[in-house]
Amino acid sequence: MTNEFAKNEKEIIDEYQKKGFKGNYRVENMKLIDLKSKIAYSPENVTILKEYRFEGMSNPSDMSILYILETNDGSKGTVLANYSPSSNIETAEFFKEIPEENYMTN
Repeated sequence: MTNEFAKNEKEIIDEYQKKGFKGNYRVENMKLIDLKSKIAYSPENVTILKEYRFEGMSNPSDMSILYILETNDGSKGTVLANYSPSSNIETAEFFKEIPEENYMTN
């Protein structure tokens, strides 16, 4: 059972890791890189199963989104993307490029 009322990102990540979402990723050169296997995924090879939005405690314009995702080869994991004015825009651009039909959150 998903805890929809978790207080923070870590609680949700821990919950999904218990369900087998163990992959950790970073975005580099418009590819999602699995930190363990080093496999690179294009946006069309990623499906977003769920997302959680968090506002900054002291500054609501500091926002983060936790993506729960699965890749085309069955890798499952999470990406925590920071959307503050000082964040890395490459991560945001990557997630914008994921096809709309790959968002199960709609």
